Amino acid sequence: MQKTDILGKLQEIVGNKRVSTSSAELYCYSCDASQIKGMPDYVIRPENTEQVAAVVKLAYDQEIPVVARGAGTGLAGGAVPVEGGIVLDMSSMDRIVEMDLDNLQVIVEAGTVQAKLNTALEPFGFFFPPDPGSSAMCTIGGLIGNNGSGMRSVKYGTTRSYVLGLEVVMADGTIINTGSKVMKSVSGYSLTDLFVGSEGTLGVITKAILKVIAIPKERSVLLASFENPELAGQAVVKTLASGIVPSACEILDRNIIEAINTYAPHIGIPEAGAILLFEVDGTKNAVKEGIEMIGEVCKSLATSVKMASDKAERDEIWAARKMVGAAISRLDPMRTRVYVGEDVGVPIKEIPAMLHKVREISKDFDLPIMTYGHIGDGNLHTGMCIDVLEDGDWEKLHKAADKIHHEALSLGGTVTAEHGVGSARSDFMALEVGNALDVMVSIKKALDPKGIMNPGKMGV
Repeated sequence: MQKTDILGKLQEIVGNKRVSTSSAELYCYSCDASQIKGMPDYVIRPENTEQVAAVVKLAYDQEIPVVARGAGTGLAGGAVPVEGGIVLDMSSMDRIVEMDLDNLQVIVEAGTVQAKLNTALEPFGFFFPPDPGSSAMCTIGGLIGNNGSGMRSVKYGTTRSYVLGLEVVMADGTIINTGSKVMKSVSGYSLTDLFVGSEGTLGVITKAILKVIAIPKERSVLLASFENPELAGQAVVKTLASGIVPSACEILDRNIIEAINTYAPHIGIPEAGAILLFEVDGTKNAVKEGIEMIGEVCKSLATSVKMASDKAERDEIWAARKMVGAAISRLDPMRTRVYVGEDVGVPIKEIPAMLHKVREISKDFDLPIMTYGHIGDGNLHTGMCIDVLEDGDWEKLHKAADKIHHEALSLGGTVTAEHGVGSARSDFMALEVGNALDVMVSIKKALDPKGIMNPGKMGV
């Protein structure tokens, strides 16, 4: 079939105004927040599952790659059409289909923005816990595709823990439903879990049944300062080993603190080698007891321990944490933040060792590395800034990122704890998972025999 015939078929399915082929519009879909690039041939904005299925069936018949895209906030090239083809912009499918709060669940379309869902749930006293830094923009489909998480994953877990069922369009255009509205089921293979974290390589997620939980009655934040990140890492290990489960546990190193105070000096984050932000939620008594216990545990390692005085201060502290991405570039206007090697995870007891290795890598490559992240579950973000016009800086960046990845793996960790594999980290899959990658490839071939679903991703 000629390209003009394919265009005509696509227009028949979704309407002329929902198909884009102009160079300017295609360029807008050629990247995400990473450095990965790839130009699509068509951008389609479907309005319902039937349209998605019809587009995918056409693509299957003509062997055209299909890439599902939410808000484009990904950091690994997961939604970038590296082999061209069709990009399905799912943002028009953003309905909250059902709020079944008596059963502690909702049904949403894949294009629903995470923050929009929580705004709708809040008046009823419920929330959807996964809380990535991009929550104001990212979509539920993207969160599920990457098994995203965020700052409260240390207590509440990742997106996978809240997905009860999915509606998925398979590679040949068949629509299937996985899971159910019950809280647990052992009927057959756990296909829902298979699609969570599959990054669109097995099918297009169009709807999801999500578990939601009651908003905690109280929250409190404790801020502990340390001479260096390694001591902060030791405090995290000691805290978790004592049986305390904070709802969030974040680290900010000296460089990040400086960046935040430069970007928003009114917040006044204390100067330190590193800071830990602990949040405890639950009943009033449980929160009071938890914060006091964390303070006692940290005392022997910290230079200071301070509790947020009220909700306003607590909200300000979390606002400071969420502005890290924007603040980093303010330290040196000649340098740009590049998302490479930024999402490693290590076992809890290896956190101090990984923090030490990152500091050594920074010195070895003479490259400033700003460390922050969800340290409570071993997930560290290593922010690197370079002069993007200098070839030498790019070389140092990639060597440092490669070293960071290998060091994480040597400690029994992972090259990506929440941002996804995409194209950016696909070369590490065989090293990290070994011959399990062969099993993944077999699953991919069985469900997508023509290899049209988000090709060039995850090493499959």
